[in-house]
Formats: sequence, structure tokens, C-alpha cells
Amino acid sequence: MAVADTLVLAYGLHPAKISRIPEGTATDNYVIVNQTGQRHFAKVYRTREHLVLERASVELSEYAADGGVATARATRTREHELIETHGRVPMSLWSYVAHTETAEGNLTAARWAAVGTAMGRLHTRLAAHPAAAPTLEPGAAVCDVVTARDRFERLIHAYLNRPRLGEFETWALQAARERQAILGDVERTLASLPQLTVQVLHGDMAGPNVLFENNEVAAIVDFRPPTPGYLAWEIARLGCDPKSVLDNSAESWLTGYTDLALAYRDANPTASADDLLSSLRVGCAAMLCSAFPLSVPVERPHIVDDALEAYGRVRHEAALVLLDRLPILEEALRDTLR
Repeated sequence: MAVADTLVLAYGLHPAKISRIPEGTATDNYVIVNQTGQRHFAKVYRTREHLVLERASVELSEYAADGGVATARATRTREHELIETHGRVPMSLWSYVAHTETAEGNLTAARWAAVGTAMGRLHTRLAAHPAAAPTLEPGAAVCDVVTARDRFERLIHAYLNRPRLGEFETWALQAARERQAILGDVERTLASLPQLTVQVLHGDMAGPNVLFENNEVAAIVDFRPPTPGYLAWEIARLGCDPKSVLDNSAESWLTGYTDLALAYRDANPTASADDLLSSLRVGCAAMLCSAFPLSVPVERPHIVDDALEAYGRVRHEAALVLLDRLPILEEALRDTLR
């Protein structure tokens, strides 16, 4: 009822049907059908504490869309606001992207090049964002191995001090120990990186946030506030989607990744070759230094579910596969991009 009231009062939209969508860790998401059968997508924010940042995220999405990037469009309120903050629930309302599936585990065939093109166009647009101009920064700084080592140490200690561990917690403890043991390899991997591009990015360029209609990217969604980050990491974040890495043979996945890189270079010709060539190394190191979601049962146990547990196992295994095969993968990528 709170969602319905807000839609009527803030947007002048009279819903005929409101359906909850299971996805969404920071928001409650709904599909709205109005009286004429038109669909909309609503994000209801669970707290009003970070609405300034949420508005900045919507503004970045609109900035990308204004530059010709395929994104969902936000619907403004009657007061011409991107986020409704005065009603019973804070929310944003979006155009509904129909007949789509996400890129998570679904990067195959022509979709690799389509993703590369879409991401290249996005990064070209965001390079001109007024929040920050692109700069070159030491690639080794993409991960703080010292901080990662300390975090895994504290995580292991937290698990060992629990009276009993469930199945996923037992696995997470083992995985954290394995990560801690190979951080020296990660540090050596990072040491050889050149200077890399840092610019405004999407901020959460993961498989679930890229929507496909057949083999074309229909929309890139769920932007974060405009914050500078390593271009190579965002390329790898999507290209090294854990399910895509593990669900294909190494040769098939690498073919797809090189298709992505070639299409990205065509769409963003000013991008440094080092960003593309270093992306696998950056992505592998960033995944291995991250404690997510191994840390979730300790830090946010209320969001642990079957999907998160499955993702944790897949992400860990994919990162280890990349580390093991990194020299061969990088050489093949270098040969393709010459």
C-alpha cells in the first residue's frame, strides 16, 4: 500500500498490479503495471540515510543515457525529482526493460563483442564526466595486499572463535585460509603492472547489471555514484564473470574475452593498450584480495542465502583458475591485441 500510495501521489501513476522482484540487496524492487498495461520498474530504498548518494547514482545513469549509452531511463516525479523522498517510502521509478536476461553466466558467442562495445561506449562517455578527469596511476595500487592480508587474518580469527560453523561457514574459513596463503603470489602479480587509467566508472559492472535482449545489450543498470576507479578492473569485473569463466572451456572463455577486448578497443579507441592487456591480471588480483562474500556470514549474516553461497564458491574457484593460468591467458590476449 505504501508503494501504491507513493506512485499515485508522487508520479500520478495508478497501479493495476505491483509484483515484488526477489533480486536486490540494498533495495526492494518491484514491477509496476499501470491501468493501460504499461510496465515500470520501481526501486524502494530501505533507508533514507544515503539518498544523496542514491540520487548521484541515478544522475550518473542519466548522464550515460544522454551520451547514447544503453541504460534504463529514470522517470521524474511530479516535482521533477529523480528520487521521491517525501512520500511514505523513498523510491525511484524507471522504464521497464522487457524480454531480457542478465549477462551473469550468459556471455556466449556474439554477446562477448556486444558487451565490449557497450562498455567501450560507456567508458568513453564517462571519461568526460565533470567529477574527475582520467589520470594514470600505478597499477600495483589497484589492490592493497597488506590490508587484504590483515582482513583475512581477522576473518579467520572470527570463524575460529565461533562455537560451531555451518556448512558454508566451514567452507568460507577454508577458502579464507587458502586466499591468505597465496597473497604473496598476488603481490608479485601486481608488482609488474604498469601505470593504468583511473576515471569515473559505472561502479558495479557485474553480470547482473548488464541486460541482454537476444545478443544485444539492452541496458546497463544499477550505477553507483560517480567515483574514479581503475578502468582495467571494470573491464575484468564483467569479462571475468565467475560463471562465464567456469561454465566454458578455458579456450572458449578466452576467445570470448578477446572478442570483448577487441570490440572495446573499437568503441573506445583512446583507451590505453595497457588497460586492456593488464585487465586479466587486475581482475584476478582484485578478486583474490576481496573477502566478499566469504565475510558475509560474519558481517551481514541476514543476507546469506543459497544464491550468495553458490556465488561465493564459484567466485573463489574462478579466481584460482585465473591465477593458475594467468601467464598463458595474458600471452594469448597480447597476441590478439597486437
